Amino acid sequence: MRWCGQRFGFQFPRPALVLGVLNVTPDSFSDGGLYRDPGRAVERAHQLVAEGADLIDVGGESTRPGADPVEDAEELARVVPVVERLCRELKVPVSIDTRKPSVAERCLDLGVAVVNDIGANREDPALWRIVARHQSGYVAMHMQGDPGTMQVRPKYRDVVDDVVGFLQGRLVRFQESGITPDQVVLDPGIGFGKSLDHNLSLLAHIDRFQSLARPVLLGVSRKSFLGRVLGVAETERLPGALACSVWAASRGVQLFRTHDVAPTVQALRTLEALSASIAPVP
Repeated sequence: MRWCGQRFGFQFPRPALVLGVLNVTPDSFSDGGLYRDPGRAVERAHQLVAEGADLIDVGGESTRPGADPVEDAEELARVVPVVERLCRELKVPVSIDTRKPSVAERCLDLGVAVVNDIGANREDPALWRIVARHQSGYVAMHMQGDPGTMQVRPKYRDVVDDVVGFLQGRLVRFQESGITPDQVVLDPGIGFGKSLDHNLSLLAHIDRFQSLARPVLLGVSRKSFLGRVLGVAETERLPGALACSVWAASRGVQLFRTHDVAPTVQALRTLEALSASIAPVP
């Protein structure tokens, strides 16, 4: 299985890929405001690469529960100065975390390699056609509703069946818009329109997504469901996130999006070393 775009290619099986989160927003739930200055953002990106990030995921709009959308021009003003420099300076692919066709297209023109899209539940194919035209990578995430409403009593018949079915249907829509399967990574959307029980069910049955025959991305970094499980603040959720990541990696998940790159890389590389050392019982 291969994941590729115009400027990159990864062949699976391989060591798990780690996407380093770089939010250039004033209001993201964990690191909002820390990297609004382009110089600080670029410095942070270089640090994440040094810690082992395989891709840098730049976001200019908060998608925390209850967040208000921002205008296209504002999101572009936040991300363009950063992605311009990152695409020149980094040796790893840069991803843009956006739902907006105009933002995706501008960033792809600047050299971004991947569109990370929480809005794959849309019906308008404009963004998909942009991805197809640029032959970029594409991460499609499941979300029920939108960030402003997604945590208002989310309901499913069966959350695992429903999310798998949604992503399976999206693969058909993507191909109709000109996106090839090799361009696509799938994300079950932990924390996006899911209750605590929904999130835990998706994680417990994360291996079900292997049936879709595409790489799977997991994003659990510092999320609120960990706070509910553990009773801890955002800054204390790393051990829980690492447990989820190792669990998911042991069940076939290939990509992990995180604020905490170095510990995530260590945990995944350790699991991989242990897995490679397992000898068959005579």
